[in-house]
Amino acid sequence: MSSGPRPSGPRERSLSLRARIGFLAALGVGLIVVLVSIAAYVTVRVSLLRQIDASLFERAQAAASSPLGDQQVLAQIPSEALGAADIRIALLRADTGVIASKTEEGRFRNPPLGRPELNVARGFLPSSVRTAEGDDGKTYRVVAVPASRVRGFALVLGQSTERTEALLKRLGLVLLFVGGTGVAVAAWAGMGIARTGLRPVRRLTAAAEHVARTGDLRPIPVQGTDELARLAHAFNAMLSALAEARGRERRLIADAGHELRTPLTSLRTNLDLLAQSEGRPGLSPADREALLRDVRAQVAELSALVGDLVELSREDPPAATHAPVDLADIVGHAVERVRRRAPGLRFDVSAEPWTVFGDAQALERAVTNLIDNGAKWSPPQAAVTVTLRGGVLDVADQGPGIADADLPHVFERFYRSEEARTMPGSGLGLSIVKQVAERHGGSVSAGRASGGGALLTLQLPGTPGHARAGEPGPPPTAPDR
Repeated sequence: MSSGPRPSGPRERSLSLRARIGFLAALGVGLIVVLVSIAAYVTVRVSLLRQIDASLFERAQAAASSPLGDQQVLAQIPSEALGAADIRIALLRADTGVIASKTEEGRFRNPPLGRPELNVARGFLPSSVRTAEGDDGKTYRVVAVPASRVRGFALVLGQSTERTEALLKRLGLVLLFVGGTGVAVAAWAGMGIARTGLRPVRRLTAAAEHVARTGDLRPIPVQGTDELARLAHAFNAMLSALAEARGRERRLIADAGHELRTPLTSLRTNLDLLAQSEGRPGLSPADREALLRDVRAQVAELSALVGDLVELSREDPPAATHAPVDLADIVGHAVERVRRRAPGLRFDVSAEPWTVFGDAQALERAVTNLIDNGAKWSPPQAAVTVTLRGGVLDVADQGPGIADADLPHVFERFYRSEEARTMPGSGLGLSIVKQVAERHGGSVSAGRASGGGALLTLQLPGTPGHARAGEPGPPPTAPDR
C-alpha cells in the first residue's frame, strides 16, 4: 500500500542580508587570498628550483673542466669537495658504466640516473635537468653536462631538494595562516560594513512595521543623498500619498454621511406621516399624493446619490468597451435629454465632428452633466449655448455665474456653493465630469461666459471626423456647484 506524500519539514531560515554581505565579503577575500597564495607559492618554488639548477649547472661546468672530470680522480675525491654534502656526483659512460665519487665514509653514492643523462653522455643532448627520486627515497634535482676531458662521458650532479621542500612547506603554512586570518578579518569587516550600511534599511523596516502596527503615517527623517536615502524619500512619498488617500476617504465618508442624512430624514418623516394616516381621517387625497410624489423624488435622489458615490469611489476605471465615438453625436443625445427635462429653455448647439476613443456611456454621462448644470442655473426662457470645436466642448449659461472663491472647487466631490445649497443635487455631478475627462486623457475647467453666466469647458483628445457613437448611457445625476 502506497503511503501519502510526506509532510515537508519546516523551511530553513534564510540568511539575513547582513550575514550574506559578510559571507560574500569573506568569500571574495578568501578567493583573492587563495589565488595570491598559490601565485606566491608557485613563484617561490620556481625561483628556488631555478636557483638550484643554476648552481648545479655552474658547479657541473666547473667540475667538468677540472680534474674531477677524470674518472680516476673522481673516484678518489669525496663529493664534499664540491662544497655541499648533499650533492652526489658521478661520471656516466655512454655504455651505462658509472664512476661515482666517494663519501667521507668511503661509500659510493650515485645520483639518480636515467635516459636523459645517458643521452647527454652519448651526445644526443647538450645538457639535461630534471627532478628524480634517489635510491635513498629522497628527491633530487639532477643536472647532466658532457665531460670535457673524456669523450663519451657525462658529468652528473644531483642535489637533494629536502631543504627546499621544507622551506616551501613552511611557506605554505605561513600563507595558509595569513590567508585564514585575512578571511576572518574580511568576514568581520564585511559584517561591520553591512551593519553600518544597512542601518538606514533597518530604520526603514522599523518605520514600515510601525506604520503597519499603529497606522501612523508620519514621514521618517532622511539623511544623505545615496541610494538608501532615495529609498527613504520614496517611502516618505508613499506615506504622504497614503495619508492623502486616507484623508480623501475620510472626507468622502463624512460628506456622504452628511448628504445621505438629509434625504433619509425627509424620507423617514414622509413615511411616518403616510403610516399614521392609514385608517385615520385628516390627510386629504391631494396631500397624500403630494407625499407620495415627494417620497418618489427622494428615493430617486437617494438612488442617484448612491450610484454617484459608487462611481466616484472606484480607484480604477470600470471595465468598459472602448471604441471610436463621435463626440458630436454624444452632444446631440445629451442636449435632447436635457431639453426634455427643461422645456422652458433654449439650446443653441454647434457641434463639429470629433472622434474620441473611449467609453460612450461615460462620455455621454459627463456631457449630459455639463449641459444639465447649465440648464439648472439658467433663468426661464434663457439660452444654454453648447459649442464643440476641435475637441473642446464649451457649455455657457445665462445664470448668475460662478464666484471667484468657488472657481477652484467646483469639480471637487460634494462641493456646493452658498447659492447651490438651497437647490436639489448632491454636488457630485461635476466631479464625475472631471473623473471621466481624466480617464480619457482630457481635462475640464470652469470660468465666466461672455454674457456673465458660467462657462464649463471639457477638452478631450481625438481626431476630426465622424465615428459611430456607442449606446446612450444611464441617466446622469444633475450636478451642482
